[in-house]
Amino acid sequence: MIAVIDYGVGNLKSVEKAFKFIGCEAEISSDKEFILNSDAVVLPGVGAFADAMASLRKAGMADVVTQVIHKGKPFLGICLGMQLLFDYSEEGGERVEGLGIFRGEIRQFPLNMGLKVPHMGWNALELKKECPLFRNLPQHPYVYFVHSYYLDAADKNIVSATASYGIDFDAAVCCGNVFATQFHPEKSGSIGLAVLRNFADVIN
Repeated sequence: MIAVIDYGVGNLKSVEKAFKFIGCEAEISSDKEFILNSDAVVLPGVGAFADAMASLRKAGMADVVTQVIHKGKPFLGICLGMQLLFDYSEEGGERVEGLGIFRGEIRQFPLNMGLKVPHMGWNALELKKECPLFRNLPQHPYVYFVHSYYLDAADKNIVSATASYGIDFDAAVCCGNVFATQFHPEKSGSIGLAVLRNFADVIN
């Protein structure tokens, strides 16, 4: 069973639906025991970093996420759910503290690039290292993004894919049992479903 964490923020139904479409048992839940006893955990997220962190703490899920990761359970962060794993975000003009699972900051795309912000639409990934999520994918798979802020990881060794939108940015991370993507697998067509299948394969 894959637990999709419900903390009042995120595209939960579409994530749950995508897993069920590929034949995986998945359930949206805010029950701590259910999440801790699941086979794998997914943390989706959309919206503002500070609001999401506040909701995560209020729901008691910040500690649950940390416990899940430290237990070695397969974990997938999606979009804002990836950003929350890092130290800080500069969203809102101040340094908002994240979960600090990994070192790094979430920065705003420069507004002087002549490009629309948020970065929204299909973009190619540059795969940087072997990662179970990207097994049997092409070297430059196209996936779907919606974000105004991007990850700048302190340790580039955990970065499994980058993308380019005016600047190069860290688009996915892979470290032990933790996987995370800035893009939305559940909105990325056949490639995204392949990413979710690969995550499910890690569980078995």
